[in-house]
Amino acid sequence: MSERWIRVILLILYLVGAVGMLLPSTRGWFVKLSALNLFISFLGLIFSRKSKQLSFIAFLGIAFVIGVAVELIGVHTSYLFGSYFYGNNLGIKWYGIPLIIGANWGIMVVTSAAVVHRFELNKHVEAIVAALLMVLFDYILEPVAMKLDYWHWSNGVIPVYNFVCWLVVSYVLQHIYQRMKLPEVNKVAESLFLMMFIFFTLLML
Repeated sequence: MSERWIRVILLILYLVGAVGMLLPSTRGWFVKLSALNLFISFLGLIFSRKSKQLSFIAFLGIAFVIGVAVELIGVHTSYLFGSYFYGNNLGIKWYGIPLIIGANWGIMVVTSAAVVHRFELNKHVEAIVAALLMVLFDYILEPVAMKLDYWHWSNGVIPVYNFVCWLVVSYVLQHIYQRMKLPEVNKVAESLFLMMFIFFTLLML
């Protein structure tokens, strides 16, 4: 499938999703499709990959394992991110962690790296800027996540420590992605980051 058609499919997916989430009468039904939406986005990134497909899939596996591991530590110890727990709208859980969250860490790394890579910066600078972009996305996402029962902070307040941990984990994953020489200019990845950013910005209003 061509890049163009993958972008069209994702655009339709996010447009319909945004409308469904914004309408009170349909929000409850659409929010339960969140994990499926992320999984389709994940597949879109895989099918649009231009080079080093096997290495790319290997990285997604690494990102999944690291992502789930840090979430396990966070939820069960509060040593990472703060005191929080997952709700019921992100699909199948393993020890309290929705498995789609592991894929989401991979999605965020790949899409933010694609946006930054277009500027042809030094690879270390790219890793830092892309990690900061991921933290900015999380800043937009956090209040929406609580509203949609994705996850909740124990005291209802998003701690600054969460963003510090997000920056550290994001940089580690971006550094691995750079070390594997995987960043590429990819319109699907760039478009997906923009779609997700606008999607959650609209839901935050």
